[in-house]
This record gives sequence, structure tokens and C-alpha cells, in this order.
Amino acid sequence: MFEKFFDNPSRVRELRNGPGGPLLERFAAELSRVGYSKISARSHILGVRLFLEYLRDAGEITVSVAEPTVQAPALLTAFFEWMRRERGTCDATLYRYNLSIRDLLKQFGEDPGKFDAQGLRQFVLEKSQQCGWAAAQTCTTALRMFLRFLIAHGKCSAELLAAIPVLAHWRLSSLPRYLQPEEVEQIISCCDPNSPVGSRNRAILLLLARLGLRADDIVQLRLSDINWRDAEICVSGKGRREVRLPLTQEVGSALVAYLKDGRPRIDTDVLFIRSRAPFRAFRSHAAVSVIVERAMNRAGITCQSRGAAHVLRHSAATSMLRQGASLQDIAVLLRHRSIETTQIYAKVDVNALRDIAQPWPEVRPC
Repeated sequence: MFEKFFDNPSRVRELRNGPGGPLLERFAAELSRVGYSKISARSHILGVRLFLEYLRDAGEITVSVAEPTVQAPALLTAFFEWMRRERGTCDATLYRYNLSIRDLLKQFGEDPGKFDAQGLRQFVLEKSQQCGWAAAQTCTTALRMFLRFLIAHGKCSAELLAAIPVLAHWRLSSLPRYLQPEEVEQIISCCDPNSPVGSRNRAILLLLARLGLRADDIVQLRLSDINWRDAEICVSGKGRREVRLPLTQEVGSALVAYLKDGRPRIDTDVLFIRSRAPFRAFRSHAAVSVIVERAMNRAGITCQSRGAAHVLRHSAATSMLRQGASLQDIAVLLRHRSIETTQIYAKVDVNALRDIAQPWPEVRPC
């Protein structure tokens, strides 16, 4: 395998016969498998840090001398295992819970017996002041699930669950952030379909803008989720509910172009892969939003909301409504469990609202 990256035979012999030669060659094979370029692979093979990390991952040494290993708290690890086993929670959800629970354990320690109602309420209050409502809501959800885990294992009192406050939030109080149809088309058209990265990003943007997928949906898509024969795509959204959506000609053609010329040839069923080595799945939904944000910047479109990927989802729903689709049809596409969730889009149908608006009564002069 060394010969793939080094042209000098003496260098190959030096690497192969030196200390750790067989392990180093296995490392070189791994770099080749995940798609490192020749120049990058050379620097990694000759470098010490990545080699030691590889040895650690292979179980040949216990720690890396270049960087201390940061272990997750045992209680957090046990909680994640319980969530996967008992509730079927996906890694993307646990990723969102991770930071809040780590902060909690850092502040209170890993002895649940020291948790108290006042401290938990204060913790939530401070979190809510540091971030927006959605992030604070994620924090409270994570804490409730963590307390349920502790209660189930007899590690804390069941009464503590009531200590986590419910954050005030009025449903349908805000307008969904969306883009005009011509702006969405500008964003999609700014991707170069002739480049590997461009073909991948275009396929992602079309899935968001045409089918209303969430960023998490994009991360979790697998090759086996595409039913080419019946022109369907299977999406496992919130709660692991599987829904089959129609695969339009436009979206299907974009996926075919990506699979033929843009997707790295690696042994994984994950649909969308990083464009740079190491070739692997996106780590989280945030990577999808970054792709959308960069496309918006190239198109000169300003996004007034966090979560750029979700803006395309809102835009798809808004466009459907203005073309005459019913709220029930939109709810089916967006996979809302309740039609009440979809009702927020009624606010953006200005023409319909104008028809039902009542004239403001004139005020008679005194």
C-alpha cells in the first residue's frame, strides 16, 4: 500500500521495515480507503499524531501521547445506552441532548443524590437566558429524559421531575420564515451540477425545497431508502416514523447525477457523504444547514433566521399553500402529526386573509 503514496522505493522499504511497519501499512490502507489524496496521505503517514491516534483506535495503545483522551461521564454514557435501548432514540437527538447534560453534570457533579429542585430550576433559568426558546426547550426536554432515566434506576427522587419548569411559548404566535419562489430557484441554481460537491449540494437543496425534508432527514437517508422502481423515497423522521414520499423527476435526476459522478466510492449505505477525506456521513444536521447557508450567500440571499435548512422547508409549505394546496395536503408532505402544527402557514396566505378580514370601525369624533 505504501507504493500508492510514495514513489521512492527506498522510502517504502524504510517505512515497511521500520518500527511498527505492519501497523503503519495498515494505516496507509485506511487512508486510501477513506479517500485521502496522495499529498495528504504522505503527510499523515509521516506524521506522528494521526499515527498514534490510529494505534489507539486499533487497540495497540491505550491513549494518545499527543492529546489526552476526554472520556464521557459514565452517567451520560449509561443514559445514552438506555435511551437507545428503551426508547429507540437516534444519535442525532442524543447529540442535541449531550451539551445540556454535560453542563448539568459539570455544575452538580455525577452524584444524582445531590440534585435538588431549586438548583435544577436555576440551571434551566440560566440556560433560557443564554439562548433562544428552541435551544432552551431542547435543554428542558433533555433534562426531563435524564431525570426519568435516573428515577428508573433509583438514583434520584421522582419528585425532582416536577422541578423542571415548562417554558412559556405561545403556539402559532410567530410567522414562519420563508423565501420567495424565485429566491429558492436562485439558491438551487448556484450549485454547479458538473462538480462532485455541486451535484451533492444540489440534490440536498432539492430534497429540502421540493419535499420539505428536515436537515436530520438528510443526514439519516440511506441508499436503501430510495425505491427507484416505484419513484418513492422513504423518510424516517421524528419518532422513527417511516413515511414514503413521491420522488419527482427533478429530484430523482439530481440524485442519479450525484450517485453517478459525485458520491465517493466507499463501502457505506449512507446516501450523502462528506466531500473531503475522510469520506463519511455528516456528523450532524448542522452540516446540512451550513451547506444551505453557503448556497444562500453565493446566491446573494439573506436569511433572517437561524436554521437555514428549515427555511427551505417553510418555503416549500408556503409555496404549496399559495398554489392552492390545502393545509391537510401540506401536513402530509411535512409529516406533521397534527393539523394544528400546519395551521401556522395559514398566516402567510395574505390573499385568503384579505377576503375574511373585517373593516376596522371608524372612530366617531367627540
